[in-house]
Amino acid sequence: MANSAALQQKNLEKIFYPESLAVVGANKVRGTVPADIIFSILKTDFQGIVYPVSPRERFISGIKCHKYIADIVDPVDLAILVFPSSVCHLALEQCGEKGIKSVIIISAGFKEIGGIGLEREKQIKEIADKYDMSFIGPNCLGVINTDPRALLNASFARKMPEEGSIAFLSQSGALCTAVLDYAQAKHIGFSKFVSFGNKADISEIDLLYYLRDDPKTKVILVYLEEISDGPGLMKAAREIISESAKPILALKSGRTMEGASAAASHTGSLAGSDEIVDAAFEQAGIIRCDNIEEMFNIAIAMTYQSLPANNRVAIITNAGGPGVLTTDAAIHEGLQLARFSEETTDIFKKSLPKTANIKNPVDVIGDARADRYHVAVANAMKDENVDGVFVILTPQSMTDIEKIAEEICMVSGHYDKPLYASFMGEADVAAGIDILQRHKIPHYILPESMSKSFARAYQFKQRIGSEMTKAVKFDDVDREKVQSILKTARKNKRKYLPEGEAVEVLKAYGFPIPPGVMVKSEEEAVKMAEKIGFPVVMKVVSDEIVHKFDVKGVVLNIRSAKQTREAYLSIHKNVTEKMPEATVTGIYVAKMVPAGEEVILGVKRDPSFGPVIMFGLGGIFVEIFRDVNFRVAPVDQQTAEEMIINTKSSGMLTGARSRTPRDIATIRTCIQRLSQLAVECPQIKELDINPMIVLDENQGCFVADAKIML
Repeated sequence: MANSAALQQKNLEKIFYPESLAVVGANKVRGTVPADIIFSILKTDFQGIVYPVSPRERFISGIKCHKYIADIVDPVDLAILVFPSSVCHLALEQCGEKGIKSVIIISAGFKEIGGIGLEREKQIKEIADKYDMSFIGPNCLGVINTDPRALLNASFARKMPEEGSIAFLSQSGALCTAVLDYAQAKHIGFSKFVSFGNKADISEIDLLYYLRDDPKTKVILVYLEEISDGPGLMKAAREIISESAKPILALKSGRTMEGASAAASHTGSLAGSDEIVDAAFEQAGIIRCDNIEEMFNIAIAMTYQSLPANNRVAIITNAGGPGVLTTDAAIHEGLQLARFSEETTDIFKKSLPKTANIKNPVDVIGDARADRYHVAVANAMKDENVDGVFVILTPQSMTDIEKIAEEICMVSGHYDKPLYASFMGEADVAAGIDILQRHKIPHYILPESMSKSFARAYQFKQRIGSEMTKAVKFDDVDREKVQSILKTARKNKRKYLPEGEAVEVLKAYGFPIPPGVMVKSEEEAVKMAEKIGFPVVMKVVSDEIVHKFDVKGVVLNIRSAKQTREAYLSIHKNVTEKMPEATVTGIYVAKMVPAGEEVILGVKRDPSFGPVIMFGLGGIFVEIFRDVNFRVAPVDQQTAEEMIINTKSSGMLTGARSRTPRDIATIRTCIQRLSQLAVECPQIKELDINPMIVLDENQGCFVADAKIML
């Protein structure tokens, strides 16, 4: 941000609600961006004064042009720059001298082209900072505000969208035009519509905070190509959801695992960028969507209808097959089929044909007309056991599609419960769908989309009712010792900590560590094994060896001096054969821990979100089963609990199938301790505790192996 948060928000107000604006670089050549921008502003009945600024033109659409910004006598709230990028800095400097604080830079040719573009972007940011200006862009489509107080279409989109309660923010200008066209066909309106481009100054975070306080906005949609301030985005989302109960739906491109092959640990290879985004969004309460259609399916549910009080749905249909499909989809999304009250069941018995199915899903039979739909929908909505209603229609020869649509709209208006519809087909049901959409009834082509939208609305309802908790900070940690170890490692330009130092770091943060020491000779190995007490485990220590088992660099359950000698020689022999280029620092000898469940804990430092914590099923097959969960640090107790329970193998820890329950409380504490370590030690790039052996309930756990990459 160029200025303080308060100043940025003040300047944003003038971007959305200017009383006067200047289009700097305007012309009247139709089909060019400068011309399309000014004509878009003029034809949408903008509620302010427009000043075209053009070195060449004298008039545009009957409005006098000014050659320079300085020539405008009166104050100007907003400047829209459409000059070529090579001269944008000159225009922006003039805006600053004029006292204009709010700017939209439409022009391309900045960071997105690299090289000189990067320098141009840096230059305009410096100018903005000098004059306490705020700007959206560069390289953007522009800004739209449908509020009748403004009626601003400062963009080169083809049409002004309908007024609505959905705000849309996008890093991509091209996507904006497609979204506007999609929304127009479905009568979806917007409160604010912003293409923020390169976000060289005003970011999605600034815009989110503005929309938090915007009375015209109920739901916020965001399309992101890259996240530059992950913690800031998460903080903003949490505050907006907590303070204003506005849902945030996000579409984030880049669902790839590129770079995972270069990771140096299990955590590094498993924690791809997409998995981290998923985890961060879930923690922050952001609803992540897979595509534009899904985003708007969920958005209209949350905008048009009240949030469901619970997850019990009634399904009304005129065809058995679609009713069954919808039931399957609802159950798959974690919804329940509502059980009707006796009163509702009696009404259905009296009012519906004998051949109708009066249990849920209710089949009103193929020849149903509007009156039959009215009985079924109205009484389902009235039933206290029902939290929402799905209405399905298939077009048949006797189906009065438009009347049924009107009846559904009328009934919905009498109840404070969500009602979603699915008129299946295309041509025959088009008029009915149009009626539903105009009356703000969410309509879905597929039952899966309808069920998912209801489920996300219910999950959001649960979220806004829950309290936010803070991460525990443990006082029994030895930060000085850890910082000393890390400082020495950095001084010696080491990429990894030897295992002995790695476990010392963990021990300093309160992790349960079995006794162990690194040795460099056969005799020393025997001496230390006897001192520690048999049985012991012996492991190779080498910066080049990431996975010790792969090179047969680990020997377990050693019970004598003879076996210790054999293990020492065997490890050296195996490593020489498997990885002759590896430098062996030594052999780590540690107490063999009791048998238990193997889990993995890890840390990866993400460039967008910072330290990320991993938990899951551990052992040598962790990358095969991939049964892991991620969360962005700091992690509180509730989040740590969710990380454990949400793994597929959690039953192995909780006592499923007559298994002995394991010490989940200690795992939860270890996750929180690891979170604190990751936050307080930014020198750590990746960390693996694999395996951590978890014993029976109340018996604790032990770190069996640890790896720290700096």
